[in-house]
Amino acid sequence: MGDVLAGIHSTWEFDTDSVLIRFERGIRTPKLFQVLGERRIPYEALSSVELAPGSRKGTVVLHAVPRPGADPLVEAAAGQLRQAADPYRLVLPAERESLAAYYAGELRSALGPEAGEDADRHLVAAPGAPLQFKAYDGKVSFDGKVVSFRWFWTGASSAKWKAGDQTFPVSELADVEWRSPEIAGGHLRLLRRGPDGEPERDQGPVDQDPATVVFGPGYGLVHESLPLAAAVLEAIHASDPEENGHRAPGRGKRRAAPADIAERIRHLGELHRSGLVTDEEFTAKKRELLAEL
Repeated sequence: MGDVLAGIHSTWEFDTDSVLIRFERGIRTPKLFQVLGERRIPYEALSSVELAPGSRKGTVVLHAVPRPGADPLVEAAAGQLRQAADPYRLVLPAERESLAAYYAGELRSALGPEAGEDADRHLVAAPGAPLQFKAYDGKVSFDGKVVSFRWFWTGASSAKWKAGDQTFPVSELADVEWRSPEIAGGHLRLLRRGPDGEPERDQGPVDQDPATVVFGPGYGLVHESLPLAAAVLEAIHASDPEENGHRAPGRGKRRAAPADIAERIRHLGELHRSGLVTDEEFTAKKRELLAEL
């Protein structure tokens, strides 16, 4: 396409096979956007394109919807991002609606033949390591190969102190569980790889689990913790000998355990009750989660 569409908080630059999203660094720009800087999204990573009125009067939104499993950031977020912090939404003044409609049509025509299917591998790059952030009970850092937890004496439980500071090579991990710090019970948990290669999910309460850091007011903020979670998830997929950067044929997205699905639906309900997701978004995401059972 070779064109540029400038919106509020971001600019989309259209190429022949991808769109480069450049995020602004203004005071009103969501902090997650500022941390991401820019992201290149291949058209094959998209499932659909929508154009709708914005939540603010006098705006329209061009929304590119990624295919499930195509973007480690979206996969780690698991539907918990606020609408305003969705990096796939381009907010524009209403007077640009005709121009936005043109680009929406161009994007739809560029979608790949597998747009309606789950991606069999990550198609969008995760934020690059090294990354780090402070949680309520410890500091998390990731150098691209190893995740490290360093406990704070002011917040860590006695069980975590007894276990000591932790290091987790990516090769020993099977998944990452990120629960937004904007809701109660927010945390980042590393799920170890079991003998069968699947995640070990019975790791006990988050405040006692040495493979989990707990978020709290002012700690583990979305723009700090989510990019790290996405980078670890991408590294896990890349190091998985069964996947080798690709999921096994027919495997698609990793099927979650029923207990994990129930927990994700519970958190989704909290977001819905607090007004962070709409009725339509809640219904669609709940249906998606139930389909994973």
